Amino acid sequence: MRGRPTKDPYTRPAINTLERLHAELGGKILENRQEAESLREQMRHVEAVIKMLAPDYNLAKITVKRRATGKWFKRGTLYRKAVDVLRTATEPMTATELAWAVLAAGGIQTDDKKAVQILGQSIQSSLRNHAGKGVEQVNEGIPAKWQLTQT
Repeated sequence: MRGRPTKDPYTRPAINTLERLHAELGGKILENRQEAESLREQMRHVEAVIKMLAPDYNLAKITVKRRATGKWFKRGTLYRKAVDVLRTATEPMTATELAWAVLAAGGIQTDDKKAVQILGQSIQSSLRNHAGKGVEQVNEGIPAKWQLTQT
């Protein structure tokens, strides 16, 4: 038996199970690191082929595609979440303010201002598409401020 034995003999199986789970999670982390290295190598090969076909091609302009998953990024939910925030807002809000409020309403905390700005751009696009159909822009300048349409 490793370590100090516990007084309660029934807690030892729980400790053993937790040790096994901890070891498995550590193994998954190691596997993911190895997979990441493999993917980086594949990306380097693709970049080399692109350079062979077009030597003057700028590889820096290729952006990494991130797949949005989860309930927040299903089609139409972002606009609905923004409208929910506008319902409780006391004054018109910019798209970036809406993005911060949508994340806060969903219990998501982040310090990544760039990611929130990108989310705000998505909200801005969605609000423009729905302008006059539930939401309206209240100012002429930039950044645009939005509120629900007054009925």
